[in-house]
Amino acid sequence: MPTNTFYEYAACDTCRKAKKWLTAHDVKFTAIPIVDAPPSREELVRFIKKSGLPARRWINTSGQSYRALIAKHGKEAIESWSDDKLIGELAKDGKLIKRPVLITAQKVLVGFREAEYAAEF
Repeated sequence: MPTNTFYEYAACDTCRKAKKWLTAHDVKFTAIPIVDAPPSREELVRFIKKSGLPARRWINTSGQSYRALIAKHGKEAIESWSDDKLIGELAKDGKLIKRPVLITAQKVLVGFREAEYAAEF
């Protein structure tokens, strides 16, 4: 049974690269479509803490969902949001979460950097 969970978006090139790397290195994982089944608020709180990254680093700032939030609220307003508010928005929209997200027994990795993956496995 895989102990690694891989949140992905099928249309994301970075997710495809990460998945290819994991497969090439025989890393077992369970893939979860982040748009159809985004992590819950409670899961995000745990994942963010385990990643060691601030909640703001979990935002996919190059995506349509982020641009829609800026159009609705303004960039300054979003930048002033608390972590709690940000996590609530992330839990509502899987496309707002930077991806892929890889959860291992020891770490949570956000995005794909080959060196980080290699260090973990």
